[in-house]
Amino acid sequence: MTSDSLPPRYRSLKEFYPFYLSEHRHPVSRLLHFTGTGLIAVWVVLAIMQREPWWLLLIPLGGYGFAWVGHFFFEKNTPATFQYPGYSLASDFLLFWHLLTGRERFRP
Repeated sequence: MTSDSLPPRYRSLKEFYPFYLSEHRHPVSRLLHFTGTGLIAVWVVLAIMQREPWWLLLIPLGGYGFAWVGHFFFEKNTPATFQYPGYSLASDFLLFWHLLTGRERFRP
């Protein structure tokens, strides 16, 4: 395998985020990511306010369930979580914020 055929190795979130956005172009996928990430925030708040840590058990459902449906059924690609778990997690929250504030759109 030549170095030209190797996938890029991202060294920063700034380098990774454009790739992340390219893997999240479908409007339904973006909506699913937004919903899942939003639910994580709700469940964390509920866990704290109700002093019920069992809400935290739902986090993988919001964090992965919604996103993976978007990837497998709409984007038709493999989630970046498998290769870049840290950058992918940070990008999920960054995309959520950018969608919430209008910097990104649900229909790119």
